[in-house]
Amino acid sequence: MTALWNTVREAVPLILHGNPTLFTVIWFTLQVSAIATAGAAVIGLPIGLTLGLGRFRGRRVLQVLANASLGVPPVLIGLALFLVTMPKAPLGSLHLQGTRQGVFIAQTILALPFVVAFSAAAVQGLAPGLLAQARALGAGRPQVYALALREARIGVLAAMIAALGATLAEVGAIVVIGGNIYGYDQTLATAALYEANGAHYQDAVAIGLVLIVLILVLIGAASLLQLRGGTSMRFRSAT
Repeated sequence: MTALWNTVREAVPLILHGNPTLFTVIWFTLQVSAIATAGAAVIGLPIGLTLGLGRFRGRRVLQVLANASLGVPPVLIGLALFLVTMPKAPLGSLHLQGTRQGVFIAQTILALPFVVAFSAAAVQGLAPGLLAQARALGAGRPQVYALALREARIGVLAAMIAALGATLAEVGAIVVIGGNIYGYDQTLATAALYEANGAHYQDAVAIGLVLIVLILVLIGAASLLQLRGGTSMRFRSAT
């Protein structure tokens, strides 16, 4: 316990003194999280709404697969992306290995199951009569989907929070497809791993502390938005 405390105490000055490489890693981490979460939302929300509201054969099977995909190890996602982007592989012409673009794509794929599974569950939890009434009044599919998205916004925000948390903390996929290249395509999580593997424990702890603060700030802000959404919905219902 004493050794851990001493390591933390030695790590704090490394943060306070400032390090250009650390700031580069923080900025890239923010970029990856924002782009991957937004990309997962654009792709995943329509899929989640379709799974939650659609009436077609095989929907239950697809829902099970969406839920099961939450448990896929991130390193396998990185490995699959690595294999399909090898020089003679189907996507080899994209040249994604060892690039930031590969990291963005890997993190988007990683965040996608959270958006799909959680948003589908959120809209399924809506009162059945609400959407049936909208359909009876002549609402088309886009209008019904928009209504479901609005009414299930608390659950949808939970999906976004889960996706954001995954993009901030994940390591395996980035290391495999990006190579964890120092100062280039490292996020805070992979940079901490890099320093720990090099036995630079003070640096690893310093980066870990920054990551924890970043997670608390971003996830905390998203959670506040979720709480405000719930409060406003309860207020409307009461009136």
